[in-house]
Amino acid sequence: MDFSGFVVQELNGLAGASSLFLVAAGLSLIFGVTRIVNFAHGSFFMVGIYVAYSLIEHWGRSWGLAWSFWPLLLIAALVTGVLGALVEMLVLRRIYKAPELFQLLGTFALVLIIKDAALWIWGPEDLLGPRVPGLAGSIDILGRRFPTYDLFLIVVGPLVLGLLWLLLTRTRFGTLIRAATQDREMVAALGIHQAWLFTAVFALGCFLAGLGGALQLPREPANLGLDMMTIGDAFVVVVVGGMGSIPGAYVAALLIAEIKALCVGLGTQEIFGVSFAFSKLTLVAEFLVMAVVLMVRPWGLLGKPQGVPRHSAAGEQPLVLGGGWQPVVWSAIGVLLWALPTLTAGSPYTTVLAIDLLTAALFAASLHFIMGPAGMHSFGHAAYFGLGAYIAALLVLRAGVPMEASLALAPVLTALAAVLIGWFCVRLSGVYLAMLTLAFGQILWSICFQWDQFTGGSNGLTGVWPSATFASKTHYFYLTLSLTALGIYALRRMLFAPLGYALRATRDSVLRADAIGIDVKRVQWAGFVIAGFFAGLAGALFAFSKGSISPDALGVAKSVDGLVMVLLGGVQTIMGPLVGAVSFTWLSDIIARSTDYWRALLGAIILLLVLAFPQGIAGFFSQWWSQRRIATQGVA
Repeated sequence: MDFSGFVVQELNGLAGASSLFLVAAGLSLIFGVTRIVNFAHGSFFMVGIYVAYSLIEHWGRSWGLAWSFWPLLLIAALVTGVLGALVEMLVLRRIYKAPELFQLLGTFALVLIIKDAALWIWGPEDLLGPRVPGLAGSIDILGRRFPTYDLFLIVVGPLVLGLLWLLLTRTRFGTLIRAATQDREMVAALGIHQAWLFTAVFALGCFLAGLGGALQLPREPANLGLDMMTIGDAFVVVVVGGMGSIPGAYVAALLIAEIKALCVGLGTQEIFGVSFAFSKLTLVAEFLVMAVVLMVRPWGLLGKPQGVPRHSAAGEQPLVLGGGWQPVVWSAIGVLLWALPTLTAGSPYTTVLAIDLLTAALFAASLHFIMGPAGMHSFGHAAYFGLGAYIAALLVLRAGVPMEASLALAPVLTALAAVLIGWFCVRLSGVYLAMLTLAFGQILWSICFQWDQFTGGSNGLTGVWPSATFASKTHYFYLTLSLTALGIYALRRMLFAPLGYALRATRDSVLRADAIGIDVKRVQWAGFVIAGFFAGLAGALFAFSKGSISPDALGVAKSVDGLVMVLLGGVQTIMGPLVGAVSFTWLSDIIARSTDYWRALLGAIILLLVLAFPQGIAGFFSQWWSQRRIATQGVA
């Protein structure tokens, strides 16, 4: 790449950074004030570009694009902001008092609803907007052509940054935002109407996301995949820049966009006789940057170290070891599952679905092991699930290892990978830990997605079938049931062993745990490795049940599924991950086969459950049973 090519690629990076900054700035404002990790923020970016397309197609062309184009883009952003305000008032305002992770679950439900709403309104096809009047051409830069509109976008980023700085430092509204970011309780004590402040900030954040989407319409078509693609990049920018730092978000957006543009420009290069395809790094460049930054500066480039929460010493509700009626229930479930193939002999699909439910339950239980007792929230737990599946498949296909031996080796090798990843992750906490797990997960996904010769690339691996002994679905069901039951039992026993109590101590108060002699990082590290082992076992069982494996098993969507399972069932209950896994997997299967808009229906059900059962399904019934027992004892 010559000098002119380098300059043009870096200008491309600057143009791409502007829209990314707009989305990240809105996300940072929302999190700073409301403390909601708004997973639906990428959906508002998608809504912005779709609304801009509709306005321009219906009114812009009839009125004349020359004068209506820019006002219509601004109107699209305003419409998105109004939609955000309505969502905040009608939905999110009702879950502010719920645990933070349940707020994440609620915003995930909104992602599903908004995606299918967009599918219903605009259809599945990509929609390409018109060229920008007056900026449709290009200019010559060092002998290369560069789009004029991209030069305009380069100016937009610093301009919006300056306007936000003026808003936050020179207005009363900005003062309230900064105050709420530092101490929401004190703002409420001073008589500020928190509800309307939250609504206004949420609307502003969605306006910025919608503006970022609308400005992208001349550069890329509106499509239904923009929500998930955008939210991942936005989370990375916010974390790399520093949570709550608007200038940090701009610096991070510039850094990531420039690195990705440079990778594209470099293409394939020979280094010491080895060919490196730098262009492939664009899929994972932002996550590599985030991993490096968080390991060196855990609070981001321009962020500040996380302060100690006001109620940091308040412990979570303790897990209760099953007793009384629970052994009877477990025994009844075991007998029913063992008899399931016989009871459903006329419906072979039921056995296939039951295998999916069992692997999902083991996967959710492994994630719950570090989320519930340890309070370590992972956004990349699917890395271990997918890694276990790929290791089992590669052992069978590449090394000729028998299926039974592969099932034994896959979780062990996955645990070894968790040893390395966990060593870095346990040095962080809170959202920074969650994002570092996401970074490692995406790095592994990128390797599997692009290593065509070894992992099959985007096509994955096929022909991963069980041995002759377990070729029958009924026999494989019994194998899956046995291993899943043993895995869940082992995790359950460890929760009430010294390790489990030590994990809960590190969750409730790191300082107190350290004071009584607990090696906090080592205990958390052990928890990571154990969770990785059982997630790897679930992945290996999944690979042999399907006969194939693809990179989707390591993707963000699979990690989110795991979070939804745990949260839907209830974090602080033993039965929670199992109830959540069965409910989510069963609902997904039933709804997906009954309607084209299954995401919206599933999202509505999840949202209803979040509003009705803020402690999760199992958590709600556990709480109800405890209250009933206390009332009965009081009457006696």
